[in-house]
Amino acid sequence: MAETKQYQYTPKDFKSDQEVRWCPGCGDHAVLNAVQKALSELDIPREKYAFISGIGCSSRFPYYMNTYGFHGIHGRASAIATGVKTANPGLSVWQITGDGDALAIGGNHFIHAVRRNIDINIILFNNEIYGLTKGQYSPTSEKGLVTKTSPYGTVEEPFSVGELVIGAKGKFFARTIDSNVSLSTQIYIEAAKHKGTSVIEVLQNCIIFNDGIHDSVAGKDVRDDRMIILRHGEPMKFGKDGDKGLILDGLKLKVVTLGENSITEKDLLVHDAVEPNPGIQYMLANMRYPEYPVAMGIIRSVPGHSYEADVEEQIREIQKLSKIKCMDDLLTSGSTWKVD
Repeated sequence: MAETKQYQYTPKDFKSDQEVRWCPGCGDHAVLNAVQKALSELDIPREKYAFISGIGCSSRFPYYMNTYGFHGIHGRASAIATGVKTANPGLSVWQITGDGDALAIGGNHFIHAVRRNIDINIILFNNEIYGLTKGQYSPTSEKGLVTKTSPYGTVEEPFSVGELVIGAKGKFFARTIDSNVSLSTQIYIEAAKHKGTSVIEVLQNCIIFNDGIHDSVAGKDVRDDRMIILRHGEPMKFGKDGDKGLILDGLKLKVVTLGENSITEKDLLVHDAVEPNPGIQYMLANMRYPEYPVAMGIIRSVPGHSYEADVEEQIREIQKLSKIKCMDDLLTSGSTWKVD
């Protein structure tokens, strides 16, 4: 028999009374809806949620949530979120950030939050541009992109979010697209249940300064052939007709067509999100069109010790062994002098 939820919420319960001020058509609206749907399906009291953000269009998010929230400063969302979780491990902490906020000025905080595996959920809106400050290229902008700060095309190599997370010893990495609310909702639910840092990259559309940046893989007429939704324990199959898949050819992934060269579904790789060795997950996170489909879904979800849990355990062990039990013990410990 399925367990009955103690807290019966609807998405509306998580909507604040603030007017949502994102541009009409912005992908942020869909992300907000998916998060509110996900939270209504989790059995967590509303007062246990804390949404933390930095600076950027996405960072207005806490205002639109009927939960606790904190709008921080540029690049410091990870530092604030990890502090909140360490100080109060009972909270469900969500960090809302953008590709510029998280990976440029906030890059150092971001990778160390991931490395420490603090139990927070990081939703990283990736529109490959600085939107709030009016269209400068970001750490994820494609090389050659013409922007206000790269009028002749950027000459920088972009970060791959998945590569960065896995390289920082990340235990949970997923990717979704803003327009797929159903997939996003399921990912957010699983991220909330994961004990440790969960990073969800959202391919998000900035309709004003980088409109259509993800259309080459996410457009309605091409997405089935250029995206693959990974599900743990299922064959890596994709395509409009479900006739394409992935196999391991030596040390590389290879796209194959079912029926050609006697390839059947049994030959396809089966997705293993919980495999501790990140080798294949790393390759999946790094797949790029046109050579490969872009991977969506939960790519990596591996259990591991969380920072705040280990800190709590360490404190308990020290308290057991310590001779200092109160402030008087502390003040009279070590070398003391009596002054007449």
